[in-house]
Amino acid sequence: MCGIAGWFDNEIDMSKQIPVLYKMSQTLSKRGPDENGLYINKGCALLHRRLIVIDKENGKQPMAARHRGKTYIIVYNGELYNTDELREDLKASGYHFRGHSDTEVVLKSYMKYKEKCADMLNGIFAFAIYDVSENSIFLCRDKIGVKPLFYYEYDGGILFASEIKALLASKIVKPQIDETGLYEIFFLGPARTPSCGVFKGIKELKPGESALYKNQKLTKKSYFTIQAKEHTDSVEETVEKTRFLLTDAINRQLVSDMPLCFFLSGGLDSSIIVKTASQYYKENKLGKINTYSVEYRDNEKYFKKSLFQPNADFEYISLMSRNADSRHREIILDNKAVADALYDSVIARDLPGYVDVDSSLLLFCGEIKKDYTVALSGECADELFGGYPWYHNKEILFEDNFPWSKSQDVRSSILKDGVLPKGAEYVRQKYLDTINLAPKLKTDSKTDARMREMFYLNFYWFMQCLLERKDRCSMYNGLEVRVPFCDYRLAEYAYNMPWKIKAYNNREKGIVRKAFEDILPEEICWRKKSPYPKTHNPIYFDICKERVINILKKKNPLTEMLSKEGIMNIIENPDSITTPWYGQLMQAPQILAYIIELDYWFEKYNVEIV
Repeated sequence: MCGIAGWFDNEIDMSKQIPVLYKMSQTLSKRGPDENGLYINKGCALLHRRLIVIDKENGKQPMAARHRGKTYIIVYNGELYNTDELREDLKASGYHFRGHSDTEVVLKSYMKYKEKCADMLNGIFAFAIYDVSENSIFLCRDKIGVKPLFYYEYDGGILFASEIKALLASKIVKPQIDETGLYEIFFLGPARTPSCGVFKGIKELKPGESALYKNQKLTKKSYFTIQAKEHTDSVEETVEKTRFLLTDAINRQLVSDMPLCFFLSGGLDSSIIVKTASQYYKENKLGKINTYSVEYRDNEKYFKKSLFQPNADFEYISLMSRNADSRHREIILDNKAVADALYDSVIARDLPGYVDVDSSLLLFCGEIKKDYTVALSGECADELFGGYPWYHNKEILFEDNFPWSKSQDVRSSILKDGVLPKGAEYVRQKYLDTINLAPKLKTDSKTDARMREMFYLNFYWFMQCLLERKDRCSMYNGLEVRVPFCDYRLAEYAYNMPWKIKAYNNREKGIVRKAFEDILPEEICWRKKSPYPKTHNPIYFDICKERVINILKKKNPLTEMLSKEGIMNIIENPDSITTPWYGQLMQAPQILAYIIELDYWFEKYNVEIV
């Protein structure tokens, strides 16, 4: 895992831009604390910050290779999980390798197959390859969108980077936000429209998208999209294949030159990964696995059950740790530290984010990094296999809106009258744009057709927000986190499962539960879904309340838009927020935290409204 960036402009002598390039590289130092590299050739500069995980000596970047008189240079961020198969294919074609890094495999795959190499890659990645002879840059992002790749086109050139901050450091890109950006942060945030970088002019490659920049023109291509196909497997065959695909994904992701650890929440998804890994370790005599969980100080005193959070994780974590025979450590977060880390989490995302859901993960990853560089986590099972309540409540399922942000009323309430008046309309159009893309079969029932729409909504919106959170908060600490459920083969298979099979036994993620019921404790396997833990301690609300009141005393572009009356109503009547701002967890304390992040973002990034 690493950070990459680049600048391509034939009219600029990059050798005279070293100070700017250094600043761009420095912004990505947390993603790659171990090494940094720079390649310059006329109008092209490639930057790399490395977090060493595989092949320390032979995986240095930027990496160059020659083939038939042509030179290719790569900067790469990610992990490839079918490295061995591709390397053998390339060796059979006469390619030679100086090491065992996946970077070299990606580079030589491009040398052989050009842009079609993207179809063959199974992993989480973003990379750029400079073809010196053709004077072109090829950009590519993984099929699921686990790794980020932002870019900025301007007259005569293009910049790209793993994170927005590197683009801003170029000074070519200005920290400006227009009306579209304002609608994004106030009415969609912490999510954002696929390809939208919020700052004016900044875009992001979509999941499964590649692009070629040549002759001052960027040509984009969707090399991977999920397609509708008939599901012909029986229930028994579906159980067997689901188990095979997920087990294979987990085992592939256990390959590392650095020791691995595992996130364990006591829920179904992380427990499957932990148990499967434990069995792999025992079979290969690798010893015990190490697991980590997160909790908040005094949370057990204040925990309240809800539709979204029916029980607390600590009741199940010890059970699963004993079952998997793991060495387990619970990391307890201080509530003030969680509030203080809101600011660092903004820097990690370069945008207002998922507030304490981000900041707590950032602190959690920081503690894990003291002992490990690589971890596995259970994100994305809910999006692929129907884990959220909105899949199972028929009234919510067929509501014609984003299920995690059904009403724009609370969002409008924090803004003055007349500010961004078309918020609901903006959100509605984004919703329609997405469901209209979902491919269907004529044979789909009404429920299955809607489930395809829900899959697309979750895959391209809710899941992307969570993946962005995981990437930024982990990489901010120099920690690589792998997500086995994000194997594209699993996503393709899940998309085409009829709902009655996917929801086996009328349960959320029922087919996954059935596939792994023989290796998990029954209490874990059939436990009702519970989301990532949040703090229930009232001290957190009090901290956020005090800070927001101080923000409202300021006079700046942000407070000129905010409604003091609307925000004070949230402060004085927190229980009046019955529909979360976003997802399942963002209620009154988190809305206040979002305002704190907005204020910090405007000031830290010198955001200008244009």
